[in-house]
Amino acid sequence: IFRETLSKRGVRVITGLGKYFRQINKNRNGFLSQAALKEALKVFHLEIPEGDFESLWLILDDSKNDKVDYREFTHAIFGEMNEYRKTFVRKAYMKLDFNKTGSVPMVDVKKCYCAK
Repeated sequence: IFRETLSKRGVRVITGLGKYFRQINKNRNGFLSQAALKEALKVFHLEIPEGDFESLWLILDDSKNDKVDYREFTHAIFGEMNEYRKTFVRKAYMKLDFNKTGSVPMVDVKKCYCAK
């Protein structure tokens, strides 16, 4: 139900939700509490019935630690990237990883990317 609701709302709501999650995650640990998730859904007019929210929370909080990793949230909602997107990401990463070290320092990113 939640996936359907999100898909009807469009990309701007999804990207806005991600931005909102990063803003409310003050300690930058990447985790959301149940209250924070509920508030974010309310802000973006994605409110779902309480019973459905509880079911969603149980699915998202699979480690049962009363918090949800934002990456796990997006993966649970959107699933895996399709092969086209995976190939595109791999190509971009290979271009950024000049030295083929398996990691990309911010200095290398700055060489390839200009936000202007």
